[in-house]
Amino acid sequence: MNEITLTSDGIIVSGGNPVESGRPLMFLSAQVKLASDCTLRSYFKLIEKYPLLSELNPFFAASLEQYRKSPAGGCQDPSLDDLLLTKTIEMIGFPGKPRLEIYHSLYGRQGADVHEIKNFPLEALLDIPLRLGKLKHIVFGDKVDLFEFDTVFTLFELIDAILWELSFHGTLLACEIRR
Repeated sequence: MNEITLTSDGIIVSGGNPVESGRPLMFLSAQVKLASDCTLRSYFKLIEKYPLLSELNPFFAASLEQYRKSPAGGCQDPSLDDLLLTKTIEMIGFPGKPRLEIYHSLYGRQGADVHEIKNFPLEALLDIPLRLGKLKHIVFGDKVDLFEFDTVFTLFELIDAILWELSFHGTLLACEIRR
């Protein structure tokens, strides 16, 4: 599998060279590694440097607008150490009629505790370090088995999973406005 690195400036690096702004699509299936100083802000810089990637999901416009209204720095909630992107595979209904669900989640983490990020404003998350987590394999049946594995994330998974989680931001405010 091809491997790329995402820098803190939002630049995709392949084979030691930065990827040109018009050519990111060919790297969507590549395994992504994050530079040690990547943050959620790095994610938004990625989308700004490679605008073609913003066409992958209709929620980008709202998230980018919210990002651009945020302060240029210092956007870190002190109750979180980092943001952790995880992958989960659930096998449900075995024995019986089994089904398989695969999904990604982005959590805020403090020590061993994880928190849903929808409870934090985007402005409190932008400068928190971004990390790639493990894969959890959960088997629901007569008993529940949980396994954890090292895994890889593709650039597409990184982009789509983070935006999916961010698409829930502001829903609490929108619900309050309707009342």
